Amino acid sequence: MKAEIEAKFPGVSHDDVRAKLKEHGAACEHPMRLMRRVAIDSDFMRTGKDSFLRVRDEGHRVTLTYKQFDELSVDGAKEIEVEVSSYEDMIAILEQAGLVAHTSQETKRENWRLGDVEIMLDEWPWIRPYVEIEAPTEEELREVASKLDFEWSDAVFGDVMAVYRVEYPHLTLRDTVARVPVVTFGAPLPDLLKSKQD
Repeated sequence: MKAEIEAKFPGVSHDDVRAKLKEHGAACEHPMRLMRRVAIDSDFMRTGKDSFLRVRDEGHRVTLTYKQFDELSVDGAKEIEVEVSSYEDMIAILEQAGLVAHTSQETKRENWRLGDVEIMLDEWPWIRPYVEIEAPTEEELREVASKLDFEWSDAVFGDVMAVYRVEYPHLTLRDTVARVPVVTFGAPLPDLLKSKQD
C-alpha cells in the first residue's frame, strides 16, 4: 500500500487560501464541484483495522479506494486506489460480493497543485471549510503549509473525522459520520454530532 503524507487544517477561509495559492503560483486543476461517495467501514469488512472501502464520483473520474489508518500521524494513512468506469456498477459489484455501503455522502472539493504538492479545498456537511495538503515528503508538506500561513500546531491527521472532532469535541475516536446513513448539505444536524448538553 502507498503511504500518504498529508495534513488537514480545519476552519479556514477558502477565499484566503485561494489568494495565497495564486500568490505562490499554484494552479487550480479542478474547480469546486460536488462529489458523491459511498463507504463501507472496517466493522462491515471485518478487517480488524481502522479502514474503509470507498467508491467516489469525483466529477472527472470515479475511484475505488481502500484506505487504512495505522496511526493518526502525518504518514499514518495508507491507501490503494484504482479508477473504475462506473459509480453505480462498482457499488453493485460490491453489493453482490456482500459489501453493502452503509452511508451515502456528498462533499465539495477544489484541487490545486503547487509543484509536487496537492492542496484540496474541502467542504463537508455540518463543519466549516478545511484544507488538506498532500505531499511527497513531510518537509514539502510543512513548506507549503507555511506558505499558506498555516500553523503546524493546528494540523490534524487521519480521515475527515479528525476535522469533525475539532468542531465537535465530544466525539470519540470510535464516533464516525460513516454511521450516518445520508450525509448531505442542508440536512439537519444528526444526533451523533449533538453534544449531551443539547
